[in-house]
Amino acid sequence: MSGDSSSGDSDGDSFFAGVEVGDSRVTEARTITEADVTNFAGVSGDFNHIHTDAERMKESPFGERIAHGALVFSVATGLLWRSRSEEEREAVVAFYGIDHLRFVSPVFIGDTVHVEMEVIETEPTPDHPTAGGTVRYDVDIVNQDDETVISAEFISLLE
Repeated sequence: MSGDSSSGDSDGDSFFAGVEVGDSRVTEARTITEADVTNFAGVSGDFNHIHTDAERMKESPFGERIAHGALVFSVATGLLWRSRSEEEREAVVAFYGIDHLRFVSPVFIGDTVHVEMEVIETEPTPDHPTAGGTVRYDVDIVNQDDETVISAEFISLLE
């Protein structure tokens, strides 16, 4: 992202003030593993057969188990966090919301995903006590075949 100023600078500029529509980034990638799916089922309580029953899924239209969409979404939030500079991490007040979330294509165990993100809107929040504004991002979670598996708009509240 293009934000070159940080909250608390002597000139009073916020990190938010440096964010511009069109700023973009691509994260590192992560492979979805058997352990990820098993652990996510345990944490979430979602033991749906499409994620946990390999034999039953052999006869399904997918031909094999698929990862939880919520797992892949969660992995994406981690990839995004790790892609942020220390300055940007400090400027994040909250993950403010998600709009237009769609699980477009299945993710299989062994697939590798990354995030492609672009700023599509910034909106100052002058009445918020700790934030400069909200930033809306167009987010695509993409697999190793360059296929979008999840699309959404994320909104962050930044100082």
